[in-house]
Amino acid sequence: MTMQTALQLALGFGLGALSVGLWREGNRKKKVMATRLRRRQPIPELQLREWISAAPQGWLVLDAQNRIEIINERAESLLVKESSLAPQLQHLNDLEPSAELLHLLELSRNTRLAQRGEWSLGRNDLSVRVMPGERGWLALQIDGSNPLKNQLKQQEQWVSDVAHELKTPITALRLVSESLALRAEGRQAVLVERLEKELERLQRLVGDLLDLSRLDNTLVSRRKRPACIDPRDVVGQAWSTLQELAQPRGIGLSVQPTRDQARQVAVDPARLHQALFNLIDNALRYSPDGSSIELSIEERDRWCLIAVRDQGPGLSEEDLERMFERFYRGDPARARGPRHGSGLGLAIVRQIALSQGGLVRARNHPEGGAVIELLLPKA
Repeated sequence: MTMQTALQLALGFGLGALSVGLWREGNRKKKVMATRLRRRQPIPELQLREWISAAPQGWLVLDAQNRIEIINERAESLLVKESSLAPQLQHLNDLEPSAELLHLLELSRNTRLAQRGEWSLGRNDLSVRVMPGERGWLALQIDGSNPLKNQLKQQEQWVSDVAHELKTPITALRLVSESLALRAEGRQAVLVERLEKELERLQRLVGDLLDLSRLDNTLVSRRKRPACIDPRDVVGQAWSTLQELAQPRGIGLSVQPTRDQARQVAVDPARLHQALFNLIDNALRYSPDGSSIELSIEERDRWCLIAVRDQGPGLSEEDLERMFERFYRGDPARARGPRHGSGLGLAIVRQIALSQGGLVRARNHPEGGAVIELLLPKA
């Protein structure tokens, strides 16, 4: 096999694997959209109540004041110790909700996003999925904890298998590219450089997908007390890594407030570092040379708001609607930096925020540039 043939095969493998991953994700989104469009007419309320009543999972529907509007037989068997008490249920408080469940309900109403967690009832832990509706209404899907734990265990095993299967050939290809780089000249050297870049990109993509899979399986829980840390310490760590990319372009980082005001959040330090790194890296991509990235930290009631603003061209309507979707990348013409991401960085930030009991959102600054806000529980 000639060096030219080896280069073509290796490069083709890397690009092919990347294309398959992107094609599958795009195909999945098309199927989801098609499913949403199949329902042409509103479903009668009586029919919905009959389906809920016959469902194998427990269903509990609450209004904005947590009054019980619908509860099926399966939910009664899971939540009520004595069947004679079931007809007397009027309010969620009659079921003695745990603190972590109340936190899930509040979080789902505030973020308008579905949440997963556990409902502790004495010695029994039930898995619960909270889905928000209009005017503060909530639907709770309830099941025993064992099916959820078994499912998570199977998914974790699948993730481990995929990681092993993908990382091994990528590592082998990187070794081949490094060997070829020592002997490549002229046109072959250009191909080897391109190969190394694509393999590095593919390796980051695989790592990001695996990380997203782990975050998808992270339940929001307040049972374990999280670490209390100052976000500015983590900002410094993240910026020290990105500073090498920012200095050649004359881009700086401004952090407010200064050390005379205490700011602390109750989150996983490693996840906070990952989220802030992705947010600052995203701002760096869209910042013009010689500008400054502004990072502010504010306390609002029980929350800590971390805002990252760039001086770039701002966000389009499509960006504001889709920027936290997986594989979505904005118009490359607006990017000021030479690097391009995988389209997973902000999706990871969103999942980290949800796993830590917070949320992330984006807007355009009145004076120009984009602002991404990370809202986390205050210590």
